[in-house]
Amino acid sequence: MDENAQISAEMILLMGAMLVIVIVAGGFIINISSQIANSIGNVLNTARNSTINRM
Repeated sequence: MDENAQISAEMILLMGAMLVIVIVAGGFIINISSQIANSIGNVLNTARNSTINRM
């Protein structure tokens, strides 16, 4: 009976560690995607402004 409890505790610990890894990775991915979106927005604004100035 004690062996089953230890296996359950190890599974809970592994699931918790995996959840933390997923949350941290998700935070990094969201941060990188927002930086990419900002960079693309800046490029598009610069291109638009230079096109308007040429007219």
